Amino acid sequence: MPRSESLESLKTRIAGIERARAVETAAVAGTGHSGIDGALGGGLARGRVHEVFAAQADDAGCAAGFVAGLAMRLGVGLGGGLGVGLGTESGGTLVWLREAQAERQGGRLHAPGLVEIGLDPARVIIGVLPDPLAVLRAAADVVRCPEVGVAVVELWREPRLLDLTASRRLALAAEASGVTVIGLRIAAVPSPSAAQTRWQVAAAPSLPMEANAPGYPAWRVELLRQRGRPSGGDWRVEWNREQACFADADGVADFGPDAGGFAAIAAAPSGAVLPFSAGRPVDAPKDNRRAELRRAG
Repeated sequence: MPRSESLESLKTRIAGIERARAVETAAVAGTGHSGIDGALGGGLARGRVHEVFAAQADDAGCAAGFVAGLAMRLGVGLGGGLGVGLGTESGGTLVWLREAQAERQGGRLHAPGLVEIGLDPARVIIGVLPDPLAVLRAAADVVRCPEVGVAVVELWREPRLLDLTASRRLALAAEASGVTVIGLRIAAVPSPSAAQTRWQVAAAPSLPMEANAPGYPAWRVELLRQRGRPSGGDWRVEWNREQACFADADGVADFGPDAGGFAAIAAAPSGAVLPFSAGRPVDAPKDNRRAELRRAG
C-alpha cells in the first residue's frame, strides 16, 4: 500500500475514534428514569440530534408531551433559575419549529399544556412554517444560535428533503453550537439519519390519584436505536411534575406482546389519556405561504 494511502487510512480511523469519543464524553441530561438513563449511559446527550416518532397523527399530542418533558430535563424553557437544578445555569430558550401540516393534523401546542408539564411559556418560541423546506431552513439558523437550549423540529410524515445529508448537517451544527435538536416526526416511518437516539412514543393509561383525580401523564416509550451503545428497551413511564422528571409508571396496565404493543395503545379510546393539552384548529390557515411565529404565552 502506498505511503499516502496508508496515511489517509490512519487519519480516517483516528477521526472516527475522535467522533466516538466526543459522543461518549458529551454532557448528558438524565431523564430521571433509572432504566432509560442506564440504557443511555447516564442520560440524553446534549448538543446532538434525537428523534421521537409518533406512529399516527392521533399520537401527536402524547409525543409532544414527551418531547416537552425531555426539554425540561435538558433545562430549557425554565424561569426563575430552575435550570440550575437540571444541569444548566441559564435555563435557555426552547424553539419549537412546526410544519403547518403537522399542526393541522396533530393539533396546536396549548400553553396550559406546556405549563402542566412545567415549562414557562414565556421562554418558549413556536414557529409554524408552511412546508418542510421552510422548517429545515429555519432549523439550520436556529441550531447555530448558542442562546437556544433545545430546538424541536416537527415534521409531517417523511419529507423527501429530510434525507441523510440534511440530518448530518443538523447533527454537525448541533455538535458545534451545543444546541440539542429533537426531531419530532408525526405519522412517520423511521429512516436512516444522523440521530444519536431514536424513540417511538405512544400514550399509556395513567393511574388515578386520590379521589379518582387525573393521574400523571404516562407513555409507552421504546428506544429504537442509539449510536455507540446497544439499542433496544421498552418502558412505561410517567411525568412527575413536582420533581420535573420521568419515573416508572408502576401499576400501569400491561401492554405486552399479547396485548398488541403499540398497536393496542394507539387504538385506545380517544380522550382516555391526556399526556399533553393540544387544541385542534377549527379551520386550516387560508394562506400557508406565510410562516407564523408566536410565543407560547
